[in-house]
Amino acid sequence: MNRPNTHQPPSPRSILIAVGIAFVLGSAVLAVAILPAEFGLDPLGTGRMLGLNALAAEANPFEEQLIAHRTDSVEFELGPFQSVEYKYTLDFDAPMIFSWQADGELYYDMHAEPAGLGADYAESFEQGNGESRTGSFHAPFTGIHGWFWENRGSRTVTLRLHASGYFVDSTVFRDGGDYSRVIDPVTD
Repeated sequence: MNRPNTHQPPSPRSILIAVGIAFVLGSAVLAVAILPAEFGLDPLGTGRMLGLNALAAEANPFEEQLIAHRTDSVEFELGPFQSVEYKYTLDFDAPMIFSWQADGELYYDMHAEPAGLGADYAESFEQGNGESRTGSFHAPFTGIHGWFWENRGSRTVTLRLHASGYFVDSTVFRDGGDYSRVIDPVTD
């Protein structure tokens, strides 16, 4: 049995309507999901609501450094009510990873001073009491960055610091004076 072909091709009007609907839906998907997830642009606020902003590629994670990588380990003994301050010279945004451990509780203050401005412009990042801290740090400005530790207890405490990063040198502030320590670059 032969049936006549009742299927007609779509009219130009139907094609234009379908294209218009596809354009509107594509634009909506672009604004609602693709812009927030891929580019961090959130014109409608849907990326924040749906958690898509976290998927956006922010920037190239590679950071070229102009100076050689260095690794440092230092140890201090702090008698009762003694203190020491130890700081690295870092350029703006230079990274550093660190860990310090003590065999007793110490008061600590992780802070920095902008180059050429002195202690009046020091900025503190973390203070507390503890026996250890581990973390990473990106210098918010060029200057000296490091810690002040104080033994507020009644017995001697040994403190060990290990750091690695793009610092030039370090300075020890102790007993009313200071001295610089040259730290050699890592070489193979």
